[in-house]
Amino acid sequence: MAKDYTISIHLDTRRSKSNGKYPVKLRVYTSLPQKRKYYGTTFDFTEDEFDSIWKSKKPRKEHKELRRQLFAIETKAESVAEKLNQFTFEQFEKQLYRKEGDGIKIKYHYALLIKDFIHNKQLGTANTYQLAEKSIIRFLEHNNKHYNTLTFYDTTPELLQKYENFMVETNNRSYTTVSMYLRTLRAIFNKAIDEKEIEKDHYPFGKRKYQVPNSNNVKKALNKNELKALYNAKPINTEQQKAKDFWFFSYSCNGMNIKDIALLRYKDIENNKIEFFRAKTRITSKGNLKPITAYLNQFTQSVIDKYGSENKSPNQFIFEIIDDDNTAEQKQKGIKNFTRFINQHLKKLCKANELPDNISTYWARHSFASNFVLNGATIVDAMESLGHSNIQTTQNYLSSFDSDTKKELANSLMNFD
Repeated sequence: MAKDYTISIHLDTRRSKSNGKYPVKLRVYTSLPQKRKYYGTTFDFTEDEFDSIWKSKKPRKEHKELRRQLFAIETKAESVAEKLNQFTFEQFEKQLYRKEGDGIKIKYHYALLIKDFIHNKQLGTANTYQLAEKSIIRFLEHNNKHYNTLTFYDTTPELLQKYENFMVETNNRSYTTVSMYLRTLRAIFNKAIDEKEIEKDHYPFGKRKYQVPNSNNVKKALNKNELKALYNAKPINTEQQKAKDFWFFSYSCNGMNIKDIALLRYKDIENNKIEFFRAKTRITSKGNLKPITAYLNQFTQSVIDKYGSENKSPNQFIFEIIDDDNTAEQKQKGIKNFTRFINQHLKKLCKANELPDNISTYWARHSFASNFVLNGATIVDAMESLGHSNIQTTQNYLSSFDSDTKKELANSLMNFD
């Protein structure tokens, strides 16, 4: 396959330096698209010196070492470019300027991804990666190992199993937490393989290697009777009422999560329906973005009327959870605080009515999925309504139904009324 780039050592004669010499630069040119960039070096020469050192077929003896150093710069740049699946200046620069050996270090790749997530305002994801990284550091310190030197090659199935044991047995953390943290490490491995940092043979995850725990058996949904009981429950204060209203708003709008509720604008409502894109997939699924449609009913419209902003201009947020003037960090904090408010007051309402008091906003999403299918929707319908990009994610939701829900689903198969 022909190269779509050329790399060369170049004397930039556009402007001389104070010493009368010109800077030597690394010149990189791509044909598609046509683009040229220059990268500085520590060298500067006169035109005669450059010709003698670099262009001459037989440089003078005193110039041979300088020629070797320039050749090393060019060779390193060529080596970096050749390893890229597809040449981009962004990837080229990232690998050209990093320290020797960084490409195989776990720390380096965590730092890169966290920086990217923060840049893209995916602060929740960035926080998950930061927590995962901290847990790995604690595990290594517990075993007298150093995180700064941990490489992909050190991260074996055996080490991952020891990490799981440390988290569950020593730190008393759940398998759900272990799963969440190790999925970040698995994502880092996959990215490194895609970018040819390591060979696929060193991938420690999968069958007959280390398998990330899958904890789908924890109840996360209310059945029909529980939903009815919660809907009819009498809140003892305005906080519980508001928490209940927004939980059922989420449930009624295809299990819309609180961040997406916070980001709703009046322009998203048209013809008695809400159309929105999940914030979670706006970056991860750019190539396959599909709007989710949630039809308004009497209850959801009443929540908008009760809690909606008085300013109903198209670009106004419907609910005053966050503000356009907020920074990304302030928006994340506002959404987090509102989610905590709902969870805190809903738990109290559920406990007072003998309902599961470990309920959270996330249960609204699973409750929607469960009852949507029980009412006759196909798994494809559920996938589209939830905004999942693949059917496996939806199947994971359905596989988490508790035994009562599965029994109800089995009984409904022969209900022809």
